Amino acid sequence: MKKVFLGLAVVAGTLAFAQKTEEIIVVKEEIVPTPPAPIRFGIKAGGNAASFNDQDVSLNNQKLGFHAGAFVNIPLSKKFSLQPEVLYNQLGSKSVLSSTEVTTGATTVKTKDDYSTTMNYISVPLMLQMRPTENFYIEAGPEFSYFIDGKNKGSRTIESTTGGITTTQASSTSEDINKDDIKKFNVGLGLGLGYDFTHNLGINARYVNSLTNIRTNAPQGVDVTTNRVFQLGLNYKF
Repeated sequence: MKKVFLGLAVVAGTLAFAQKTEEIIVVKEEIVPTPPAPIRFGIKAGGNAASFNDQDVSLNNQKLGFHAGAFVNIPLSKKFSLQPEVLYNQLGSKSVLSSTEVTTGATTVKTKDDYSTTMNYISVPLMLQMRPTENFYIEAGPEFSYFIDGKNKGSRTIESTTGGITTTQASSTSEDINKDDIKKFNVGLGLGLGYDFTHNLGINARYVNSLTNIRTNAPQGVDVTTNRVFQLGLNYKF
């Protein structure tokens, strides 16, 4: 009988040791952390709709242009990343100085005078991006720009309609902007959002308002003139 109890004790001890060994093995299992996302390079391009701060936000005052360049996306965590960019950036403004329509007898004459300013910059946005979801992100950050060159252009269009037949006359003038009148460096603040369609291709919308008076010698009593631009474009990450 003693041998039976002794045998049962040995079996019970063996099972208990095996159970504890199994528990120790489970406890010692380590969860391998997810590796951080890699740094990725990319290119981007799109359209601009620019104007000065003293103009109404309307289609008539938007100077259409483009932006194009490269960027690097640096993950800081699962939700946040830093994205420096280098862009060729067209800013400026457009204004309708006058628009008249005069009818004399059977003839109607429409006259329209436009004036536009094109300003070319090299811009360096530094965007902090936050991703609420895997594909959607919002971004904000400063933008530093260097003025390259620009043009002022005036145009006049005259449409004459008689008996349903319209003839158009157009004329224009153009002059380079004096670089001494424009500050070389411009600092702005950008706010935007984006969506990644695939692992490589995405779309981005951004509004940038400069904080720097673009004029070097603004007359006393004249309001500060700053750039503002809406950007919409595509980006591709390698």
